[in-house]
Amino acid sequence: MRIGVDVGGTNTDAVLVDGTSVITSCKQTTTSDVSSGIQAAMRQVLDSAQVGAEGITSVMIGTTHFTNAFVARQSLQKVGILRVALPAASGIPPLVDWPEDLREAIEGPCLQARGGFQYDGRVNAELDERGVRQAAHRFAAAGIETVAISSLFSPINAEMELRAAEIIWETLGRHTAITLSHTIGRIGLLERENACIMNASLAGLSHNVVRSFSKAIQALQLDAPFYISQNDGTLMGADFVERYPVLTFASGPTNSMRGAARLAGHETAMVADIGGTTTDFGWLQSGFPRESTVSVDVGGVRTNFRMPDIYAMGLGGGSRVTLAGDEVRIGPGSVGYRLTEEALVFGGTTLTTTDIAVAAGYADIGDRGRVAHLDVKLVERCVQRIHDMIAQGVDRMKTSADPVPLILVGGGAVLVNRDIPGTSEVIVPKHAGVANAIGASIAQIGGETDRVFLYDEDGRATAIEMARTEACERAIAAGAEGGSLQVIDLEELPLAYVPGNAVRIKVKVAGDLATAPTANTNARGPATQ
Repeated sequence: MRIGVDVGGTNTDAVLVDGTSVITSCKQTTTSDVSSGIQAAMRQVLDSAQVGAEGITSVMIGTTHFTNAFVARQSLQKVGILRVALPAASGIPPLVDWPEDLREAIEGPCLQARGGFQYDGRVNAELDERGVRQAAHRFAAAGIETVAISSLFSPINAEMELRAAEIIWETLGRHTAITLSHTIGRIGLLERENACIMNASLAGLSHNVVRSFSKAIQALQLDAPFYISQNDGTLMGADFVERYPVLTFASGPTNSMRGAARLAGHETAMVADIGGTTTDFGWLQSGFPRESTVSVDVGGVRTNFRMPDIYAMGLGGGSRVTLAGDEVRIGPGSVGYRLTEEALVFGGTTLTTTDIAVAAGYADIGDRGRVAHLDVKLVERCVQRIHDMIAQGVDRMKTSADPVPLILVGGGAVLVNRDIPGTSEVIVPKHAGVANAIGASIAQIGGETDRVFLYDEDGRATAIEMARTEACERAIAAGAEGGSLQVIDLEELPLAYVPGNAVRIKVKVAGDLATAPTANTNARGPATQ
């Protein structure tokens, strides 16, 4: 048996799963200290199922802590920044396009040193170890406790980043948290460097959050390992999360999509996760969310680490409904977690989409008598507007004109009761309201590789097999059962104007947790903190 928990800004959801069956679920209000809310949710599902703590083999948690902290500019640390790339890449310094308030929150000494590789792993410039030591002394003088190191083409050859980290540890001590860009981002230097700096700024918060989760589990006397979900639908061990909190960004929508696939029995479909404030649209491919192929903006910063391709729309169960002349406007404003206080059906004074669904007769929430006075024509226009918005979201995420299955999950799924243009069917599965927690509970262990191969030297078949083997080795090191691993994504990208028939290969694999997982191992590369 496993417990899946998803911590959202409004609610904390929990499910108890036995194999592939959902035993029980619950929804609790998220608490300010978070751990007490997690503890209460887990206790409720255990008590409801009358299951003892000894029956739980693992706990999976999804959280929005780190995304919220970065977007809100809260709980961030000053970061010492070192780019190993001179004489190349000197024209655009680190943080050049960051929002000013974010730079003020995290910018420490920002330095550059000679070094870096070329696209095929050959040395572009020898590492300036003296320059790195000088940078370390600057960091020490500034009281820096977390450092971000990036280098040219380090995903191809990480040797200089690893050596630079050793030099900095010699000066600052092993307690210093160091993030190496090759463990997070992809080949493009600037976006990879941004992701590296973002991760480093969250080092202190990640330590506190992991300890908070651990306390909640210990308080329930659960003798089981816990994992935190990544934004690709796979899991990280506790120590891995402390090193790479940035990989949890957008894990909430990913969990919902994975849960939707399991609940509906569809591995290829459109998913709309309708919450209290927003609806997240995404496309499922082989049971996993489609990955974004463009640089993703997080809190005003461009990054190139993996993120699901999600379209968020300001439509949810708490969205405010207003009239502007003859036009009905829904959202983007929402009463959020105050729905039970402000919505008409609960005795409030704000007209929300939940009130519309109740007045239209297809949702049984609160007191229907409190919305009986609403004009029938107004209600119909609002209902039509809700369904039009869902249709727009589906159309935006589709890649062809063919109709596709649409799976609705989230507490706001009650807003939809009609067919949606462009879909072949609309599915609202059982337990749709806690799909996010179910997605966390069924998450697997993953591994990936992203490298440039020369087909003229290696051959296509050999290169692909080398990439697949490397991805599998990383997944097994992170705790996956070797026999369960499957390739869930394979991408070949020829590099124009590069000799040797160079091709960039990305391979991602996923598999079930091993019986005795090694949860403290990095699935992407050597440990860095």
